[in-house]
Amino acid sequence: MDNRNLDAIDLRILAELQADGRITNVELSRKAKITAPPCLRRMRALEKAGYIQGYHAVLNGKALGYAVTGFIFVGLASQKDADLKHFEERVRKWPEVRECHMLSGEVDFILKCVAQDLSAFQTFVTETVTAERNVASVKSSLVIHPSKIEPGVPIEVPA
Repeated sequence: MDNRNLDAIDLRILAELQADGRITNVELSRKAKITAPPCLRRMRALEKAGYIQGYHAVLNGKALGYAVTGFIFVGLASQKDADLKHFEERVRKWPEVRECHMLSGEVDFILKCVAQDLSAFQTFVTETVTAERNVASVKSSLVIHPSKIEPGVPIEVPA
């Protein structure tokens, strides 16, 4: 996708939706400075073109009983394509893993995980991740507190 085809109105729509996915079309059109029908058409076109991948609510993990967030750094014994894909398929089945990124450098994957408590996190690391086929090394770090959480991407809207 190439954003060179996006004009200032498209960028404003994207910025507003990224800030508030529940914004009404009427309010969105007001902020984009266009009427509601073309605003809705533009939004649908942005969805169809793949600029908007979805809408979701941001939940409070602690309020839902997930007191621990941690990162797990995983190194595999083999980086053959089939082995990498196998690990990714396994990770998709683990509900504790909220994000998984393949990396270059010292480790192959970083997993962002949640757990109800430290014991549950440790059990997940030792009994699930470490026990997985082809896993050669596992290191983990616990989040003390998040300093910045800003999903999405920076969008510069021309004045």
